[in-house]
Amino acid sequence: MAGSASTLTHVARPHSRRGLEDPRWLKYTLLGIAFGFVLLFLVVPLTAVFVEALRKGLGLYFTALTEADAVAAIRLTLLAASISVPLNLVFGVAAAWAIAKFEFPGKSVLITLIDLPFAVSPVIAGLVYVLLFGAQGWWGPWLMEHDIRIIFAVPGIVLATVFVTFPFVARELIPLMQAQGKDEELAALTLGAGGWRTFWKVTLPNVKWALFYGVILCNARAMGEFGAVSVVSGHIRGETNTIPLHVEILYNEYQTQAAFAVASLLTLLALVTIVLKSLIEWRHRKSVEAAATATTRQFAS
Repeated sequence: MAGSASTLTHVARPHSRRGLEDPRWLKYTLLGIAFGFVLLFLVVPLTAVFVEALRKGLGLYFTALTEADAVAAIRLTLLAASISVPLNLVFGVAAAWAIAKFEFPGKSVLITLIDLPFAVSPVIAGLVYVLLFGAQGWWGPWLMEHDIRIIFAVPGIVLATVFVTFPFVARELIPLMQAQGKDEELAALTLGAGGWRTFWKVTLPNVKWALFYGVILCNARAMGEFGAVSVVSGHIRGETNTIPLHVEILYNEYQTQAAFAVASLLTLLALVTIVLKSLIEWRHRKSVEAAATATTRQFAS
């Protein structure tokens, strides 16, 4: 009897395991839908950008990229990103550290405000800056008296870019810092380390991969922003046009090949962002596995 019961149990296990698995047709249907959407809405459009950009040859492609207005747009885009990303880096680290490590009144309000650019249209953000700094805005007359230009100038573009990008670094760091807690920082402070030394030696190494990831996303959004920058720029060719705005002007003027050539730069940025994201996730996973292995060996010994 015992042998027959064991045989029945052995026979029943594969059937019960198969009963818990999803039907094969469902798995392949979902995979087909997922890959179909990726192919239709991502791969095909991105491929079309490069095909159209290179349709008339490399000579015209590089001519479109080295034209004076294109060079000015690229330079302005890099300038806006080089200013807004470090500002958001400082803000993101400070905000995440304060939210994750301290309790204070208005903490939930600060978290909500950090998410505000995700909910507010970039066009509205641009209009807000026009209301504040435009010629007919709240501070416009005073700025004009002192010959300070913000709207239709580089400062307005930087302000708009900072607004739409500042959640990215903070939002990557806050959940990680909250999950890690503050035991290691408290231990470092107990051992005599100061605040800055604790930050550089304990806090920052623990969040470096999330920080890199947030900076990459922030930079990609800063260089590709259109709505808010379009409102505050004035579309002055060679002066206040970023890469996305220059692409729009070229397309509206029926310079299709040149428009796609410049657009390919933003497409390359997106691809580089994806590659860097994958590398960071891979390095982070490897570091976690290495730490787990070291801990296991320590306990085993």
